[in-house]
Amino acid sequence: MNRDELRRERLTQIVDLARVYRKWTRIQLAQALGREPAKIVPESGNPKLDLLGSLADALDWDIGDVAEGIWRDESARHGEFVTLAERGFAQLDREAIEAHRAGEYARMSDLAQALFIAAQTGVERATAANRLAGAYDGLGRYTKSLAAIQRGLAEPGVPAQARLSLEANLANAHYTLWHLVESRSVANGLIERLGARSCTSRAERVTFAFGHYVRGQSERRLIETDPMSATEHATHARADLGATIALYNGLAKEFDDASYAGIANTCAGALIECEAALGETEPLAAVESLARGLDQVVDASAYPPGDWLESYGWWAVFGCNVALRGLSGPELHRFMAIFSNKASEIAERTENWSMRERAFTFEYLRRQRMNEASPIGQGWTLDDEDVRTVAGTMGRFPSFRETGWQILESARTLQNA
Repeated sequence: MNRDELRRERLTQIVDLARVYRKWTRIQLAQALGREPAKIVPESGNPKLDLLGSLADALDWDIGDVAEGIWRDESARHGEFVTLAERGFAQLDREAIEAHRAGEYARMSDLAQALFIAAQTGVERATAANRLAGAYDGLGRYTKSLAAIQRGLAEPGVPAQARLSLEANLANAHYTLWHLVESRSVANGLIERLGARSCTSRAERVTFAFGHYVRGQSERRLIETDPMSATEHATHARADLGATIALYNGLAKEFDDASYAGIANTCAGALIECEAALGETEPLAAVESLARGLDQVVDASAYPPGDWLESYGWWAVFGCNVALRGLSGPELHRFMAIFSNKASEIAERTENWSMRERAFTFEYLRRQRMNEASPIGQGWTLDDEDVRTVAGTMGRFPSFRETGWQILESARTLQNA
């Protein structure tokens, strides 16, 4: 059976499923889909968008679910993954871990796809899901990372430590996507379970520290999204971030791992934002302190990628938050320009899509504050690379899409392309 025939068969199955689901006759089905009864399914098996939309409405599905049902397992590279799977699960898993350490996330994704084919048990499928989630996270495909983690957690019989790892990644995926109530809740569960016993292994101690990190950073972001309870969130964030600094600095010293110290440095910058939100530090003093910290990375391109460089990118983000809440006039625009530019530079150097989203959002807000009476895109030039980055960010962050469209439309970028 060739691809066209396979698609046509799958589309026919979905059409029949919609008819049964709605208890329609074939004539009623054709009327609902806007097609002639004999011509509902095209010969090619490739439905037009209006048919996909009508089927989605009939089934109470999303359009993407209908499309996935038709085109599932049609990757042009599926044969490559089958060939890769012949290496065996253990070998593939070792290679996936090596790819992660090397930052080769596209390769890691390929290996994870092959891992699913090679997997024979629930534990192996959960491991494959965790590797795929790590690859998607590195590629900035955060919604796919979240789905992969949830897939892994649904597998039965997963050992406790592997489940802890999946749950820690689940908390982080929710945090990255701004699902802050969910990220705080999952992180809180990790902290409570690990805090109830003595963490002896390195993996458990890292997970315990990471739980504090995600919970503290989630509380910090809630200062913005839940301003009515800003003081409460800032207080909780300060406590968790302080604990995170102590835990990660201890791990860094014991295991001689600079990446742990980099995470602690991120939290040190976040504490400055919290202190400003609590009124313990004046906003101007806070942004000046954060700006001085960025003196460590005057030239981001000359700084090696990793947790330390990323930490200073987040210092720039924290600086934007403080400036937006506490400054006005020339001081606001001066510091916002400094911080948003630095966040953008570091985001490009580290290929961090989460930071790219923040950088574009802050630049948009800065221009909005600068001249609220004029179109936000006035004087804002976006080159092709900028447009590609905005488009990529819109795909990765549903919450950014409205802002992304406003940036593109107001700058009249697409009309001029």
